[in-house]
Amino acid sequence: MEKRHRVLIAEDQHLLRSGLCRMVSELDDYCIVGEASGGIEAHRLARETLPDLILMDLTMPGGSGFEAITAIKRESQRIRIIVLTVHWSEDHVREAFAAGADGYVVKDASFDQLVREMRFVMQDKRAAVANRVSGGAHGSQEDFAHKAQLWNALTGRERTVLRLVVEGHTNRQVGECLSLSPKTIEKHRANLMRKLGIRNLNGLVRIAIDMGVLSLPDDEHV
Repeated sequence: MEKRHRVLIAEDQHLLRSGLCRMVSELDDYCIVGEASGGIEAHRLARETLPDLILMDLTMPGGSGFEAITAIKRESQRIRIIVLTVHWSEDHVREAFAAGADGYVVKDASFDQLVREMRFVMQDKRAAVANRVSGGAHGSQEDFAHKAQLWNALTGRERTVLRLVVEGHTNRQVGECLSLSPKTIEKHRANLMRKLGIRNLNGLVRIAIDMGVLSLPDDEHV
């Protein structure tokens, strides 16, 4: 039988943490070895239980997830850490990966999307994720040209919607900002995913941050 990956869940909301524990424990290739309600406790349990993977909230009363990620990674690079949070601004994503996170999932993602990210990270593809999101100094001219081509393929309205989505706004909030209905915003998001070759919200956020949309012009004149 294939090895079951040992998972520690750090989340201060009891109902969410319990639900995650139940759903993850039902997966054939994962098992729960600990639960933490704060960053300090997560660090301690990581030492005691030696998990393969940690699902880590960022904002907790008992020590932040950023601090816990830094401390855990300082002691063990072997442990994979996926951030699971409501925050999806560029600053939060970059800071999480800078601290040592291997993956990043927003809490309105489906459980299937979370599982795909877990398996992606456990297959040791995290370095590619970190390089894409952090946008370090290794991008080639071809990379920049491709990003520019993708950006130029978007309309001004789509660029604005993409920027607002990455900043963490809901469809309703984006619609209110642009005087459009949530259904219209949903159509814009569907068009964005189609043009960018993305299947889900996490991928949309990733590629947007990789393209540096927060520093690019909207050209919103439509």
